[in-house]
Amino acid sequence: MNTEDGPVTSNDHDAKFGRSPTQPSLEKVELHEEVARTSTLSTHSSTLHTSSDASEAERDAGQISRTPTQRDTEGEIAEHHPTALSRIHTQKSQHSNTVGTGGFRSRTQTRESRKPLPAFGAGKDYPPPLPARKAYVVEFDGHDDPLHAMNWPFRKKLATAAMLGFTTFAAAFGSSILSAASGAIQEHFDVGPVAATLGTSLYVLGFATGPILWAPLSELKGRRFPLVIASFGFSVFNLAVATGKDLQTVLICRFFSGFFGACPLTCVAAVFSDMFDHRTRGMAITIFSMTVFSGPLLAPFIGGFIVMSPLGWRWTSYIVCLMGFIAFGLNLIFLCESYPPEILVGKAAELRRRTKNWGIHAKQEEIEVDFRELLEKNFSRPIRMLFTERIVLLLSVYMAFIYGLLYLFLTAFPLVFQGVHGMNLGVSGLPFFGMIIGQFIAGLVIFIRQPGYQKKLAANNNAPIPEWRLPEVIVGGICFSVGIFCFGWTGYRQDIHWIVPTLSGIMIGFGLLSIFLQSLNYLVDAYLMFAASAIAANTFLRSLCGAAFPLFARQMFEGMGIEYAATLLGCIAAVLVPVPIWFYLHGAKIRESSAYGPTSANRKEAVAEDGKGEKTDQVG
Repeated sequence: MNTEDGPVTSNDHDAKFGRSPTQPSLEKVELHEEVARTSTLSTHSSTLHTSSDASEAERDAGQISRTPTQRDTEGEIAEHHPTALSRIHTQKSQHSNTVGTGGFRSRTQTRESRKPLPAFGAGKDYPPPLPARKAYVVEFDGHDDPLHAMNWPFRKKLATAAMLGFTTFAAAFGSSILSAASGAIQEHFDVGPVAATLGTSLYVLGFATGPILWAPLSELKGRRFPLVIASFGFSVFNLAVATGKDLQTVLICRFFSGFFGACPLTCVAAVFSDMFDHRTRGMAITIFSMTVFSGPLLAPFIGGFIVMSPLGWRWTSYIVCLMGFIAFGLNLIFLCESYPPEILVGKAAELRRRTKNWGIHAKQEEIEVDFRELLEKNFSRPIRMLFTERIVLLLSVYMAFIYGLLYLFLTAFPLVFQGVHGMNLGVSGLPFFGMIIGQFIAGLVIFIRQPGYQKKLAANNNAPIPEWRLPEVIVGGICFSVGIFCFGWTGYRQDIHWIVPTLSGIMIGFGLLSIFLQSLNYLVDAYLMFAASAIAANTFLRSLCGAAFPLFARQMFEGMGIEYAATLLGCIAAVLVPVPIWFYLHGAKIRESSAYGPTSANRKEAVAEDGKGEKTDQVG
């Protein structure tokens, strides 16, 4: 509808005497609009799968609807893009679980929607609603629309994955590089070892709090905007760490570096789910996870040589700052939006400019943010699930322990290879390559098993059975526990060659990635519509452990001795091995009694208790 010929009605009598027309009731005006509400995502994340077939009938309120395209007007009904705004668990379901439920005058109203409407101005009546409103909502033009990220050329997908892989690697790399400089920081600021270790702990604590902002923002404004903003903030705060004049400045800026660095850890997996279908997404996410875990293990080796050089300890942060600005430049110039609803927002904006029809819009632009729902989805439900769901609680404890040990080894390895074997600061970081090799082996095993998983998935009508994910977790748990025992009992004596504890890192790295990646997949498969909340609870608990473990690592290994400290940790790891075995044998029955599981008879009660009445698209 062009501005020149739009149906604007004015009250001539009121205009003549300078009076505004009577304001219609709020109910009457707002009933013309379908209000889409938003809640949040947590993850990940998160977020390891978001793909599906969506062939639900249109609903009148708040759902993503199919509208006529040019092909339709010519008499051909274009097929609704199978991944346009819906995927396995669908973008709509993802939205519902992360940014909000679609609702027609939903139960909770924002403060804005309760305000009286302002006068239209210039003595004009409120114009009538758009005729055939759905015809003004833009959609993708069929299943092969090149605008959709699924249909991008493979070269573009590969370039995007490489850029985001580097961005993620920079954030993970920055988490541990300062651990190599802890001795220099102690000397420079005249503080103890615990205070010097806080730089690593606060960074990981930033990982825990960052997704609270970045996850919902990526669902409201797309993936590109938060990634560009976060990479810039990440670089600036690392620059502040490098130039900080006192320890307080260094520590505070390390926290905010982690806060901004959490964005790629949260959003990149979602970008991969936008670009890759279910046949290739698992492999893409595996590679992404390897960058997340290899970054912290490569950093001590590089940081050690930097601290030993004339550059000094501050250059450990300058290097991360430089990596961040490179990532910022790449994302700013080359990164394209991949989130389907936000792509349609850009398409609608272009159509409005070029046609002068200001009624054209995307469904995403109708979203009304409800901060009460955001708070509920981010805090209340994840905490409730953490303490009431056995699967969430036990797997989160297991993964938190594993994640905490990843950062604890940043202290334990130098104690073995510097303290026992007399290596210098740089060379003592090289044994971390044992853990990196173990992670590559784990990734290779998952790659090899992927075709078999896809066959089982296809035979089951594309409905995933969560327990299919657990064999790798069980094997990884055994390897992880054995690796810790080997590390402790071969690393405390100088007469045992240094290669032996280094090789034990292969088993530790293999177990770490196997447990972590497949456990996250298990949570997603087990909870479907509540997966975002389950992963949010998991992320919060494991990040707290990742922040806390480095603070007592030195005291523990020096007080108990390397062999007995490793024995204690190995025993705890061994005690946790039966957790995935129990879920493999009895997980289906546990999920049936769960209030949040997709097969639960109590699920409706859980939804009603949360007060949201969310709709999710089940698989199969």
